[in-house]
This record gives sequence, C-alpha cells and structure tokens, in this order.
Amino acid sequence: MTSHPRGLQAELASLTTEAFRPELAEIDRLPTLGIARLMNGEDAGVAAAVGTRLPQIAAAIDAIAPRMTRGGRLLYAGAGTAGRLGVLDASECPPTFNSPPGQVVGLIAGGPAAMVTSVEGAEDSAEMARADLDALDLTPDDTVVGISASGRTPYAIGAVEHARALGALTVGLSCNEHSALAAAAEHGIEVVVGPELLTGSTRLKAGTAQKLVLNMLSTITMIRLGKTYGNLMVDVRASNEKLRARSRRIVSLATGASDAETERALTESGGEVKNAILVILAGVDGPTAARLLEESGGHLRAALAVAGT
Repeated sequence: MTSHPRGLQAELASLTTEAFRPELAEIDRLPTLGIARLMNGEDAGVAAAVGTRLPQIAAAIDAIAPRMTRGGRLLYAGAGTAGRLGVLDASECPPTFNSPPGQVVGLIAGGPAAMVTSVEGAEDSAEMARADLDALDLTPDDTVVGISASGRTPYAIGAVEHARALGALTVGLSCNEHSALAAAAEHGIEVVVGPELLTGSTRLKAGTAQKLVLNMLSTITMIRLGKTYGNLMVDVRASNEKLRARSRRIVSLATGASDAETERALTESGGEVKNAILVILAGVDGPTAARLLEESGGHLRAALAVAGT
C-alpha cells in the first residue's frame, strides 16, 4: 500500500536520520577544508554510537553462529545504500574466509541492476522481498538481516517478517530508535548516529554505522565458525599471487617455521593454509591433517587438541 505524500513527508520529518540542521544551512559557502573538517567531526562519533549497541550485536552473533554451523546461511536484505552495503559485505566473505559463495548472500531491492541505478518502487515492495527469499528456499537455520537506515523501508521489513514466519532467525539493523524494522525482528540493532551533514543523505553516518555493524556480524561469526586461528585468516583463499604470499606469511606467523618448511607444508596440503599449519605443529602428513580438521568441524585449535599439540 502506497503512503499518502503528505503522510510520508510527516513520517520522514519525524525521523532522526532525516532531521534538518539549520546550523549547516550555509555549508556550501564554506571553504573545502572547512567542509572536510565538519564531515570528519561528524564521522568521529559513529564508532561510539555502534559501541552503545555491542550487547545487541553480540547477542545476534551468538544466535547466528550455531545456525551457520548447522549449514545455515547469512542473508542481508536492504534497498539503496543499505542493500549495497549488504551485497558488499557478502561479496567479501569468500575471498577473506574461503566461505562458499552461497553462505553469505546480499539481496538488494530491484536485483543486481539496483547496485548502480535506482529501480523505481523496489524499496517499497515487501512482496518483492518475499519473492527474493522464496527463491533461496529459506530454512530455519538461515538468518535474515534486514538493513534500513530509516527502519521503515518496506523491502527490509517485508524480508524480516517473511523470514520470521518461516522460522528463520531475524535481525533488524537501523539507525532510528523505535523502528518498525527492529520491532519486526527477533534481534533489533538500532545505531542512532543523529542527523546527517546533508539532510537525509543516509549513505553518510548511517551508512558508515551499518558497514561497521555488518563487519562485526560477518567477521565475528566467521571467527566462531573456526575460520581464523588467533587473528590470522587461516581460511584465506589463495587465488592470486598476493594471496599466495599472504598464505605463506600466515603459516610462518602461526608456526615460526622457516620458508622452506612452510613451502613443504603448503605443498603437502595442496595450498590449504589451515592444513599446512596443522602439518607443521602436529607433525602429521597432509591427509592426516585433512582428516583431523574434518573431524573437528574445521576448527584448527580443536584439531590441534585432538592431535595432542
């Protein structure tokens, strides 16, 4: 159902993210350095705003991780900037954590074309969100994170409501308090960063806040899934020369092995960093390392414990 223009205008005027700041009415007359200083000052408070929501973020991650251990997926759903941020975070997971491409998915209202152009009416369609999720055959082990700066975007709310009805875990990420999106989700995360430098341009502070939270959701979940060893990305996919060099460095940092020993272990393990570390630290061969990791659910520390290291 389409909102009456005047009603929508009044609704937007009530949102913190849409508030007009009279003190910035002459910003276009300032020197460039002055505008840059203003923007930098605005951005400085974003991390602190995220910090006030750490308990809610941690609770969401602690609910997401066991579902993903059982084979569930992490699905982001949003429109415009929020949708693009979800797609970006999802696209970074395979090269960073060697996760299957379908394990973390970003859905944007209007489909891939909306990454670069506006798709008319897409963000207002809860039906489109339901169709996008149905195409993925949602299961109770999946998690759907609706993303919307305003917290009122029908596409994001529709995605969360539909996912929750199907038994999936739901998270609502917004930048206004008492949002409809947070109310619709099991886990509401409302990071209030205040009015924007440019009225209603929520790709600024709100977008930065959303990016920080999505970084936490995916990164800490992957840590919980055993994708790291300490702060080393041991599931990195060595798909180019830079990443192959990083793989060698990670093995060396984790084990203290010489360059020659590192190369031998990586060769023995088919280039798999986690396996190579286990080969060196546990003194096993490549097949044994692969078996120990499989039995330990891919957790290197657990595999080392089984090997008695």
